[in-house]
Amino acid sequence: MPDLTQLALYFAAALVLAVTPGPGIFYVAARTLAGGRAEGVASSFGTGVGGWVHVLAGSLGVSAIVLASAELFTMLKVIGAAYLVWLGLRTFLSARRDALSALNGESTAKPIGARRAFREGALVEALNPKTAGFFLAFIPQFVDPTAGHVALQFVVLGSVSVVLNTLADVVVAFAASGIREGAAARPALIRRLREASGAAMVALGVGLAFAKRPAN
Repeated sequence: MPDLTQLALYFAAALVLAVTPGPGIFYVAARTLAGGRAEGVASSFGTGVGGWVHVLAGSLGVSAIVLASAELFTMLKVIGAAYLVWLGLRTFLSARRDALSALNGESTAKPIGARRAFREGALVEALNPKTAGFFLAFIPQFVDPTAGHVALQFVVLGSVSVVLNTLADVVVAFAASGIREGAAARPALIRRLREASGAAMVALGVGLAFAKRPAN
């Protein structure tokens, strides 16, 4: 494994990247604002599982194969982008629909539940080829080939990054839950926040659709 200085540098870099807004954070925020803290936390653990998919795939060389193949990379990119755009549109339209229902005195949409939030969070992260590219470009810089067990080192370092990402998502879930509870008497604010989260996911999905395959 790397020495303590290298580990400290890796931890600091991974922490900065964990708090940088991305598809996972926006999905967690939107899910919390719509369904509450339980759904937000469940979606946070879902994105963590999706991150571990990339870590394990990277350690086994699967991610390298996908990124080296233009066809496979494009397929994963298109699927991931379409899923993000769909989730974003669903979030945006659901916020509008719930606001209209409340205005007419009708019941709003029911929460989707923690299990579905978990599954969707996992898919959001697992279908993002940028995550695979990040792990393959970032983690090897801190792997020590002379120490042996390169795949194990990759998994350990990747797991540190995934844990930090998941913790950041959980913090977002609690923060969004606090906003949701504090703004209970201001449904218009919640609607705007949900719409903003949905629009952000759509924008990220469109950006992912135009992402280029990392150069070999």
